[in-house]
Amino acid sequence: MGENKRTVIIVGAGVIGAAIALELQRRGRQVTLVDKAGPGEGTSFGNMASIALDFAAGSGPSTWSKIPGWLLDPEGPVWLRPSYALRMLPWFLRFVAAGRPSRLREIEDAGMSLSRHALSDFRAMLAAAGAPDLMTEEGCLSIYETEAEFAGDRAHLELMQRYGMEYKVLAGAEIRDHEPALSPSIAKAVLLPDNKSIRDPYKLVLTLMEAAKALGATFVSGAVRTVERQSDGDVAVLFENGTRLQANDVVLAAGVRTRFIASALGEPIPLETERGYHTQIMKPGIAMRYSIIWPRRAFMVTPTAGGIRVGGNVELAGLDAPPDYRRPRILVRHAQRALPGLQVEDAKDWMGHRPALPDTIPIISPSSRVPGVWYATGHGHLGLTFSATTARLMADMMTGIAPAVDMTPFRINRY
Repeated sequence: MGENKRTVIIVGAGVIGAAIALELQRRGRQVTLVDKAGPGEGTSFGNMASIALDFAAGSGPSTWSKIPGWLLDPEGPVWLRPSYALRMLPWFLRFVAAGRPSRLREIEDAGMSLSRHALSDFRAMLAAAGAPDLMTEEGCLSIYETEAEFAGDRAHLELMQRYGMEYKVLAGAEIRDHEPALSPSIAKAVLLPDNKSIRDPYKLVLTLMEAAKALGATFVSGAVRTVERQSDGDVAVLFENGTRLQANDVVLAAGVRTRFIASALGEPIPLETERGYHTQIMKPGIAMRYSIIWPRRAFMVTPTAGGIRVGGNVELAGLDAPPDYRRPRILVRHAQRALPGLQVEDAKDWMGHRPALPDTIPIISPSSRVPGVWYATGHGHLGLTFSATTARLMADMMTGIAPAVDMTPFRINRY
């Protein structure tokens, strides 16, 4: 088989898988995308539509000090179901270890090495898909109700300064000049002009998939059980119904469920689900120019998908626990405090699974054990943000091109 006809199976048809499919198909690979649901119907359906370039590591002393209060606050930004606490302990210990000062700087450098390319890569991906208008040109406002809240986010601003990110501090009437819907009680805001939004995250995945199909990619519906290396050097994907597909390479981009296949291959990864909720409001009663994020309460409000979406926070409860739809209602109440005119009519709640690694940077890597197997998972809250860059880096590695980013921090065997 000629090099330009190598076949690839991508397991997972979220925004990461669809972006990789398009990029590899553009480079002459023959791609089959596999998912038990339709493209974009998993976690990518309900993300907050944000291209967030201001990467911040999840762990660290400032986070550690807040965790006890978060866990005790029934309306706080982190909810841990008691029945899942022991299951979370090994992951949590790794999370704490990732916050050591020396390790923290390494993680920030790694995350920002992706952020530096994310916006230009996203523009290029949308252009290749023939859909540049799917991304808005407006930025994001980070809001603070008090001066003390603003001071408490100083480390985040210092990180942006260190990496040369553009931002502008707003106060008083200047905040309402930018976003009239915001409450006068908001004392400070930080404009992040390069943090863009997507007009519809689900439509984005469908658009990427259709662009890949137009170049020859195919989609197969099915639940994957495992993958196996074959004697001829190919890799077989085994489905739960007993069928199989075979290709030269397999990319595992199935979000948190990638951990099951990785474990079967002998390279377990500490991948957990941070369950996230949103409420999509189709008749919000207000118009918004910017997306907003409230760091203290750890949620976002984004104009997207034909309405306004309120979402965020973290619930730690595993894959199988039923959703707790009290959570998004708490977020909506917080949002109405910041946006007093916000109405909740024609609204729908949703829950999804962010694939979270304890050091908050993804795995973008060849397998350390099985030639022909590749990983693109663990993007946490930044799957949409890093999707185009992940696709380019993965395609570079798979086609023998030296990536523009040092890939060492993203290797699968770093744990």
